[in-house]
Amino acid sequence: MSLLDPIKFYYEEKLAQHGTSARGVDWNGEDSQRMRFQSLCQVIDRELGETFTIDDYGCGYGACLGYIKERGWKPDYLGLDVSDKMVVAGKEQYPEGNFIVAHTSPRVADFAVASGIFNVVLDTNRMDWLGYILDTLDSMHAATTYGFSFNCLTSYSDELLMRPYLYYGDPCFFFDHCKRRYSKNISLLHDYGLYEFTIIVRK
Repeated sequence: MSLLDPIKFYYEEKLAQHGTSARGVDWNGEDSQRMRFQSLCQVIDRELGETFTIDDYGCGYGACLGYIKERGWKPDYLGLDVSDKMVVAGKEQYPEGNFIVAHTSPRVADFAVASGIFNVVLDTNRMDWLGYILDTLDSMHAATTYGFSFNCLTSYSDELLMRPYLYYGDPCFFFDHCKRRYSKNISLLHDYGLYEFTIIVRK
């Protein structure tokens, strides 16, 4: 099996249990899901207007597209997911979007977002997982024109609440990595009430 196969099966079980809902993509609820989208979508440059291209890495059933549309934007949206079942759910939920089975984008878009795709690690070696994260960030950088954003559980989480099957990233490490490798314009958001951080890379 590839590194992502166990993760795929994990999420497909959640989808089978909870359907197209926040819990179906392993979030606690709709409110926290929207908070994540609000942080991630700060990468979108409103000067481009209502229409832009955006790729959603680990799109699940496409909830981020629903959030973007609520804002009045009209994106050319491409959702990417390693699970064919998630892609089918996305197509059913948001037929106006494009959804494909993939973990990297086949196109260059204005923006890209990734919500939660680095959190569930299960038994994967942590160094291998870090390599996967850095490779994915390289891919997002190469496949975007104006910027990208991603989130990750934070290593500053309360130790008693941390779970062994989850990955907790060091926000300072990822800020430094993005600052040195991708752009001078990096934002680190760690103040929105969840045990995670969001990094926004603006080019």
